[in-house]
Amino acid sequence: MRKLSLRTGIRWKLSIAIAAVSTLVALVLSLVVHNAARVSMLDSSRDVQDERIKYAQRIYESTGRPPFDSRIDDPALPGPLRDAVMTGQRATYLQDNRDGAPEVWAATPVANGKVLSIHSRFEDRYAVLTDLDRTLLIGSASVVVGGCALGVLIGVQLSRRLRKAATAAMKITEGDPGVRVRDAIGGRVRDETDDLARAVDGMADALQQRLEAERRVTADIAHELRTPVTGLLTAAELLPPGRPTELVRDRAQAMRTLVEDVLEVARLDSAAERAELQEIALGEFVERRVRVLAPAAGVRILRDAQVHTDPRRLERILGNLLGNAARYGKPPIQVTVDGQVIRIRDHGPGFPPSLLEDGPSRFRTGSDDRSGNGHGLGLTIASGQARVLGARLTFRNAEPRNENDGGAVAVLWLPESAPTDTGSIPIITLPE
Repeated sequence: MRKLSLRTGIRWKLSIAIAAVSTLVALVLSLVVHNAARVSMLDSSRDVQDERIKYAQRIYESTGRPPFDSRIDDPALPGPLRDAVMTGQRATYLQDNRDGAPEVWAATPVANGKVLSIHSRFEDRYAVLTDLDRTLLIGSASVVVGGCALGVLIGVQLSRRLRKAATAAMKITEGDPGVRVRDAIGGRVRDETDDLARAVDGMADALQQRLEAERRVTADIAHELRTPVTGLLTAAELLPPGRPTELVRDRAQAMRTLVEDVLEVARLDSAAERAELQEIALGEFVERRVRVLAPAAGVRILRDAQVHTDPRRLERILGNLLGNAARYGKPPIQVTVDGQVIRIRDHGPGFPPSLLEDGPSRFRTGSDDRSGNGHGLGLTIASGQARVLGARLTFRNAEPRNENDGGAVAVLWLPESAPTDTGSIPIITLPE
């Protein structure tokens, strides 16, 4: 069962986090301010009622009549307030109302066991509390919106730097040794992204130095082997005819071919090769070369095209692809020219999954069967020569229509414009 994964950007994660924190802080502060203001207003209202009941008591004791809106033994007097007054104390009481401001009561005992009370609702003060709540709501919303905008701004900056770093890292992965992540992200502010960029650049430099050292060692070994192998091949020619002599000559020739292939791979790895360009008719060129390299292969020209390329390197690519198809595939081998695209297909078991996933690798052949002769350098050299031409070489397996169908398909996409002297890769338009 495949798990569902959601991909979200850093800017949205930061925005959500800042919005959540801002909302929580604004909510807590609003509640604290609201409660503090309400308690302060209610306490002030109690104090006002307490002063009024004391003033009303003095007037009642002087005139015998309750002044203002005060009453004697009001039947609506709340029970808890009446109980407190019966103990001989002056008291205030808050009576909540569902439809507005609370009722503020004040009562005090007077002569003959009677209770003088007064009550009112401070609507103006409650309106101030309502205005305060509205202001707190607007302020909280502003804080949340501002926090989200700040999160998006910070997230966009960080995301942009990380995307630039990822793009530069991908270019390094594709084999561009001149790219540096720190230069790609730019900026004057130093943060963790710069630390990551410097670490990636350091890793790329170390890897490049190691690869360069390995390439030099490989080239030196192959170069040193060329002279003794040539001498061995010359000596084998002097042996008397016979089966042992044929075996020695065959193995010596195979060793010489291996040494030359290793030297060619080393030159291609150094990225110092440059194409010697000529304008050729692709269909005619392929037809003539295939007739020499693989006479049994069929050639079909769907659309001819004039291309600006290096004929020697293109012939090398064709030879290696045809040789790989003949060695690991099955006939018939078909070469198709469609404009600037060359397809070479056999009807064998196809390319192994490892080659389709990772591309050609030296000393890994184009087949799972390692019993045949070959060192797996043919496809590696073909891919390297394609890069020199500014072309694109892809590998796939044909969809089988029956049990005798299928096979490996190598497709060479030649560029519309020639590669420059600086080794840059021209744009290749892939047909639909």
